Amino acid sequence: MSAMELLCIGLSHKSAPVEVRERLAFGETRLTEALAELRHTGMEALWLSTCNRVEVYVAAEDAEVARARVLAQLASAGGEQALSHLYEHRGEAAMVHLFRVASSLDSMVLGEPQILGQVKDALELAQREGAARGELVRVCSAAFGTAKRVRTETAIGRSATSMASAAVELAAKIFGSLEGRVVLLVGAGEMGELAARHLAHAGAGRLLVCNRTRERAERLAAEVGAEVRDFAQLHAHLAAADVVVCSTASPLPLFTRESVAPYLKGRRGRPLFMVDLAVPRDIAPDVNSLDGVYAYDVDDIQKVVAENAAARAAEAERAQVIVAEEVVRYSRARALRDGVPVLAQLRARATEIASAEVERTLALLGSELTDKQRKSVAAMANAIVNKLLHQPTMKLRATGSASEPNRLADAAAELFGLDAADDVHVPQAATTGVRSGAKQ
Repeated sequence: MSAMELLCIGLSHKSAPVEVRERLAFGETRLTEALAELRHTGMEALWLSTCNRVEVYVAAEDAEVARARVLAQLASAGGEQALSHLYEHRGEAAMVHLFRVASSLDSMVLGEPQILGQVKDALELAQREGAARGELVRVCSAAFGTAKRVRTETAIGRSATSMASAAVELAAKIFGSLEGRVVLLVGAGEMGELAARHLAHAGAGRLLVCNRTRERAERLAAEVGAEVRDFAQLHAHLAAADVVVCSTASPLPLFTRESVAPYLKGRRGRPLFMVDLAVPRDIAPDVNSLDGVYAYDVDDIQKVVAENAAARAAEAERAQVIVAEEVVRYSRARALRDGVPVLAQLRARATEIASAEVERTLALLGSELTDKQRKSVAAMANAIVNKLLHQPTMKLRATGSASEPNRLADAAAELFGLDAADDVHVPQAATTGVRSGAKQ
């Protein structure tokens, strides 16, 4: 039996605008159907669907067949246009990507904590539906361990700006201050709760909470000192609001040009600021064309987030090293599990040699190089290692699970002086090379 190969296909805020992402934002029912379709083909599968990304992870013996089926699902849901925004990661690159996603290194808000819970929820659903069993469960477990290391050993999450706080910051910038302003919060889920706390901290004059389930709105209102409003009269509440923050799971917009326009007359020219944290969007794009209405979606908030990212850049570098270390660790463990210990040792030995040469070269060049140039040297060394070992890796993997003795592995061990009992040391420079060379 061939080894299972990991594959990731998806799109995110980096590759696709919100109008494309929202077409692929599945609810649990559709996610369950998609997982069942992939499970019945014999592969393992996991769908990760959030406001900022939709990614499908599969582990399959035939990666090309798996790729074709996933692309068919994505095209069916998002149309051919969505395919032009997709990215793909395979093998170790897919593992690197998953570890970075779980560690919030690929998030719109660097260091935000919500994504780890979202990945865990996606795995739980995939396990419940029988779509994630062996390989995906193991690699996700390793990703969770990596995320824990990142949050424990770096300060990347301590100064993180959440989507909710960025939205509140944007509103405060527009009005100068939220003191005395009336804020209508639509949606009392996790994002709504975060927004409510940030709004209360920012000194909003009055906070009105409106949610389909009134009981949930009442619980949130009690926590932050807000007032509950009837969801059935949602649009009527616009007359009093200065700011509207939306974060529901509605599949269709709650606010459209036609539904908002009638309630602007009573505002007597007062500007209305609307921010949409939901995908699919709660606020239709044409609302922004109304006089006196300023509507922003999650892609607009990214600009605010970018301004606050500098403080976390140094911590992100440290986190990248941890990710690379954990990828090497998992790759080695997987190779041993698959009966090909030589493959892990060969790659580690090559990486160790390349790292030593990188360190020697950088030392000779001195301090004249910029950080970007140093990373380029490390990336080049890692690329050379990957390209030189690609063919041997494929051969060893192809024969590693055969029932007869693996003569290729034995020959490689003898040629490169590898000892199956040796513990392989992975230096920091090697992990830097993995980080820089991985496809992001």
